[in-house]
Amino acid sequence: MSVHKYFTEQDKLQITNAIRVAETNTSGEIRLHIENKCAADVLDRAAYLFEKLEMHKTELRNGVLFYLAVEDRKFAILGDAGINQKVAEDFWDSTKDKVIGQLKEGNIAKGLADGIIMAGEQLKAHFPYQQDDVNELSDEISFGK
Repeated sequence: MSVHKYFTEQDKLQITNAIRVAETNTSGEIRLHIENKCAADVLDRAAYLFEKLEMHKTELRNGVLFYLAVEDRKFAILGDAGINQKVAEDFWDSTKDKVIGQLKEGNIAKGLADGIIMAGEQLKAHFPYQQDDVNELSDEISFGK
């Protein structure tokens, strides 16, 4: 079954708008990858996709990947070295917990959008927008199988 069935066009718009808003005031980059299944360890899979999506190639190493395997109910957030050096040690876990709370209630788009906004606030605090900033990565949701 297609992973797209879990998301209406409104859901996709809510999520991509959250990415755009989160990136408005920062040089950081946020991506979301969604697929049905994750046979591997969720962090290993997220790390593989982080590289495949070339998120490690941002100038300041401030990319953040949100990863969701819908059918397997696996979720991870992975930040690159630059942002990981700046955020509080428990930031990604606390953000992940808030997103998972919404996912458990069936609010997939809202949970992802809220987590993305939280990540954007941290990126803004540590990597503020520069006048010469360019959007280094697509804001569109990346879908797997």
